[in-house]
Parts: sequence; C-alpha cells; structure tokens
Amino acid sequence: MKGSVVRAEAGRDGGGFFAVVGTDEKYCFIADGRSRKLDKPKRKNIKHIRVTDSMIDLNDITDKKLRNALKQFGSAE
Repeated sequence: MKGSVVRAEAGRDGGGFFAVVGTDEKYCFIADGRSRKLDKPKRKNIKHIRVTDSMIDLNDITDKKLRNALKQFGSAE
C-alpha cells in the first residue's frame, strides 16, 4: 500500500527501511530519500519486503522529509 513503511529482507539493501511510493502486480517501488530518491525509486519484489504497521503521508514530501521520517526506524548501516 502506498505510504507504508517496509523493511527490505533481501538484496543489497536488506535490513533497511523504506517507504512504498507505488505498486505493481508483483513489485512495489520503494524509496528512502538517500540512496533511493523519490523521483527514481527501486523496484522490489513483494516477496522480499516485510511490511511494518507504520504509514507515512507522501503528499508534499521531499527526500529530506522522507529521510527524517524513516530515521526513527533505524538503518542497516
């Protein structure tokens, strides 16, 4: 669902938290505002993410605001 906070479980970005900015039949598009910007999100297989209970309002959001919103979840680094 658009705006959901998810955790990547597989791949080079595994363990990181991202926001879903779009969905497809088999894929979702995720961004974190740092390595994956809002204008060029990563296409990720739905099987490789875990959805959290949190949501982020994506209306009028910038990469900086997205980074700050995801900061509370921690990072994989």
